[in-house]
Parts: sequence; C-alpha cells; structure tokens
Amino acid sequence: MFSKQTYVNRRNELKRRVNHGIILLFGNNEAPCNYPNNAYYPFRQDSSFLYYFGQNRDGLVGVIDVDANCETLIGNDIDIEDIVWYGSVDSVADMAAQVGVANSAPMSRLKAICEQAVEQQRKIHFLPPYRHDTMIQIHDLLGIHPSQQRTLASLDLIHAVVNMRSVKSAEEIAEMERACAIGYKMHTTAMRLIKPGVTEKYIGGQVDGIANSYGAKVSFATIFSQHGEIMHGNPSLAPLEAGRLALCDAGAETMSNYCSDHTRTMPVSGRYTQRQLDIYRIVEECHDHVLTVAKPGVKYMDVHFAVCRLMTERLKELGLMRGDTDEAVAAGAHAMFLPHGLGHMLGLDVHDMEGLGQIHVGFDEETRPNLEQFGTNALRMGRRLQEGFVVTDEPGIYFIPALIDDWRKRGHCREFLNFDLLETYKDFGGIRIEDDLLITADGCRFLGEQRIPYHPHDVEEFMAQG
Repeated sequence: MFSKQTYVNRRNELKRRVNHGIILLFGNNEAPCNYPNNAYYPFRQDSSFLYYFGQNRDGLVGVIDVDANCETLIGNDIDIEDIVWYGSVDSVADMAAQVGVANSAPMSRLKAICEQAVEQQRKIHFLPPYRHDTMIQIHDLLGIHPSQQRTLASLDLIHAVVNMRSVKSAEEIAEMERACAIGYKMHTTAMRLIKPGVTEKYIGGQVDGIANSYGAKVSFATIFSQHGEIMHGNPSLAPLEAGRLALCDAGAETMSNYCSDHTRTMPVSGRYTQRQLDIYRIVEECHDHVLTVAKPGVKYMDVHFAVCRLMTERLKELGLMRGDTDEAVAAGAHAMFLPHGLGHMLGLDVHDMEGLGQIHVGFDEETRPNLEQFGTNALRMGRRLQEGFVVTDEPGIYFIPALIDDWRKRGHCREFLNFDLLETYKDFGGIRIEDDLLITADGCRFLGEQRIPYHPHDVEEFMAQG
C-alpha cells in the first residue's frame, strides 16, 4: 500500500474526470477452488479497486458520490468465528481511514445507496465485471442482467481509469522495479536448473516458488516448455532433452500487486546450435531494435511493424522468406513466424487493464486495431506512447507445424514463404525474448537493475557457471 495521500489524490483526479453521478468500484470476493472453504490462495484484489482504495481484503466496495463529494468504503466487519480461524483484522472503518476515506458502512447499505440513486435518475458508473459473483451483485443492485453489463458499463469511467492507470508514477515504477528484481531471480533459477533429464514441471515449480517466497505470487501462470512454438505452453512432466530449446515466460507480482513479465529461451545442452543461433540472433536484434525507436509520440503499432520488417529482412537472408519486404508485411506473411503483437501494457495487471476492454487500453480514436489479418489481430498495444507507459517488448520466431501445413495447403502467402525450407524447421520449437520497457521523456529503458542474461554468449556463460 502507498501513502494515504496517494489514494486521496487518485480519487480526487477520478472525480475530476468523471464529473457527475456515483462511481461503484467493486473489490473481489474470495473464489472457491473446489469447495467453499478452500479458496484460491493468495487472495487477489481487483486492480482498479486497489488503485483507488488500496485495501487488499475481500468483500469490499468503494463508493464515490461525485456530486456530493462523498466517499464511502462498504464492507462487513469480520465476526469472532472468522477471527478464531484467521486472526484479527482492521475494521472497515479503520481501513477507510488508512486511505483517506471519511465514511464506512456495512454491505447492506449499498442497496439503499443504489436505490436512491436510481430513484433520482442519477448516473451510476461501474467498470465491466469479469467475475460472476460481481455480475450477480450488480444485477441485484441495479437490475442489469449479466449479459448486458459489459455493454452498459460506464465509458466515462473506463476512459478515466485507463488514462490514469496507463501513466505510472515514480512510486509505481519503483514497485515494478521490485517485481523485475524478483523476475531476475526466477529466470536465473531456471537457467541454473536446465539440463537434460530434468522435467519441465520441476523447473516451472521452482520458478513459481521464487515468486511466492519474495512476493505475493506469480503475475500469471508460468510458461516453461521445450515446445516454445506453443504460445502458452504450461510445464509438463516431460524431461528436458539434449539439443532442444527451453522457453521460460514468467513474472512476479509484488506484495503491492505490481507485475513483471520476462521471457528467455535457453539451450537445454548449455550451448546453442548454429541453426538455433541463426534464429535467436534475429529475435535478439528485433528485441534490441525497440530501444532505438520506442519513445513518446510514436505509435507502438509502428514499433511493432518496424520489428516485423526487420524480422522479414533477416528471414529472407536465411532463405525462409522472399520477395518485397513491405509487401510481405502488408500481406501478413511475417505472422507465420510472429503470430502475436510486440507487447502489451503492464502494471497492476500483467496485461494491464485488459478487463476494461483492449479497444480502450491499447487503442484510441486515432489508432484502431486490425481484427481481420491473422497475427495483426493479436496486437494488444498500438496507440501512441507517452512518458510513464510501461509496455512489454517481446518479439519471437516460432515454427508451428500445424500453421505451416495449413498455409501451405491453402497457398497462403506462398510468394513470400519458402515452404520447402520451412518443412525442415518443424522440429525447431520457438524463441521469444521479452523485457519490460518504461517510456521516458526522450526514449525508453528496460526496467530492472539486473538484466536477465539474453545475449547468446551471456546465456551460455551463465548456464555454465550455474
């Protein structure tokens, strides 16, 4: 939790941006895993509630009456039976005072607040819900069916929250640096453990343990797999095989719930083969190229396509692609190798604010997504960069057998792709390199004081020492 004044200032700015009506910010409830008293652990609060109200307890709702300039933290105090099992916690009134909220009330009061606002025909603002218990709560309070809630969520509130949370303050950046420090420990642990015979599951579990021991949790389910061509390849019980590549995509979440997100691709045998190096160096060059072009005022969509053009040029040199580079990228031929976007926003969520609608987070009235073209339709971040944005830089090259077969059968982009040579790469896997990029006043820099090794020689040397 930050200082009381931080949350006071955030709510005041939110009231300025949403200048009428009542704002409801729903915190999360505990989510049962497989029976009521066995909840998923650790509890994860809603990120927008955290941003404005700071408290990490379940069963809370923040109410901001903009017209009356009145704020209330709604929630029930825990009873003696809960105290027996979980220990004493602060009262709702105490939690309200800690973040500068003058009023508190039990959950039963929320219904009356909403009914009065409806009777007075006042605007009630809420964000798009993503948990079904919250949907039921909104239905009970406002009579809006869950199927209509995302459509009827307040655009004024969505835009205000997105604009505020997109630009990270100095204290937020410091917290994300802490997340990156944990991420360094996670990824270097994986590097030390990788060798033939060790299972993916074992290394993935050790990576998760680092996050749990230094922070709140992992920022997303850890990806660790020899099948790097699978974007979200969860660790399996398969043992690592000599000569293969192992891709680790993992991040940490601090105790204040700020996230990191990094990817490294390492040789199981400790040294890259020449064929692996040929592909790896292209990804490395694309990853580093972002540092030279990303800065305030530049569209991240343009950075993405700059990387796509560079990747296409280098793949042409290997004989995997051919033809005019601009025409190939315009046709989407590069998506055979890079079927996702260059990156996404990062902050309190690993895909920051994605629940508010990617059209509002990664795009704006000027920059619209292309939902028709394969690969480009997966671009999560395209809008102009601003100082204080944190985005991921994660180019990759993947050889997906099913995609190769599908495009070859359909003749898709055949004028730009060497399908005969692609056949020989079906056992390759995939390579991704990812770091977290802070947009500064005149450029950008990677977050994290310690750089997780990613240059080939550095990776090999670190693994040899480990």
